[in-house]
Amino acid sequence: MNVLMKRARVRLIVPMLLSLGMSAAANAADVHVLATGALRGAFRSIVPAFEQSTGDKLIISWGPSYGTSPDDLPMRLEKHEPMDVCFMIGAALDDHIRQGYFVADTRVNVAISRIGLAVRQGLPKPDIGSVDAVRAALVGAKSVAFSEGASGKYVTETLFPKLGIAESMKGKIVQIKGKELVGTALERGEADVGLQQISELHAIDGIQYVGPLPDSLQKISVIAAAVGRNAAEPAAANALIRYLQTPAAKHLLEASGLDPANDPKQK
Repeated sequence: MNVLMKRARVRLIVPMLLSLGMSAAANAADVHVLATGALRGAFRSIVPAFEQSTGDKLIISWGPSYGTSPDDLPMRLEKHEPMDVCFMIGAALDDHIRQGYFVADTRVNVAISRIGLAVRQGLPKPDIGSVDAVRAALVGAKSVAFSEGASGKYVTETLFPKLGIAESMKGKIVQIKGKELVGTALERGEADVGLQQISELHAIDGIQYVGPLPDSLQKISVIAAAVGRNAAEPAAANALIRYLQTPAAKHLLEASGLDPANDPKQK
């Protein structure tokens, strides 16, 4: 589905979300949300629809699911920032459930995320349809940006070694720290090529999205949610998780570049 068709679907779906019939709560809640940047694009439409239909207010702090920068979700959890519900890569969430940050039986899969490639405006779009083509595109780039989150960890620990280019890429790396998206570095001209979750690349308009990595090089990640063990608003947090399971919300997730989680409870 092309970008124009996706945007047209979003324009149709948002009114559906707003008319789901959920009455605004008599006592609206401020719901503190920690969220992976992979949801930014979808949340642009989902958040206002949820807030209007429930009366609740979502206060969102964005960050990668891995990393040690102050904005990264593990660091926010360690600092005990206010948090009612968290959306992060499932494997990372499971680690923090074991550490006692979340109520285990509230864990739900929300979406499936894949890694894509983008280039800055003005550059030709490279062929990335095969392993050899991806290798050539990366080796031929002057600079390659990726995050310190889940996708960046995969790029450095798996993708580059698998392609046999780990050494040759060392002088080209532009690592994006904290909650900033890789696409913003491309937008500013700080890198020629960017690798990140597809939905995060779609969230930046001023870049050229090329496509997903080939299946043989792909990293599939599950985005999951859980309610905080010390949540001040557990009912509203659970309501948000349920809201993302509705057909209309799932369409918005797909339009942002994510795939549906077929089994919400599967680990």
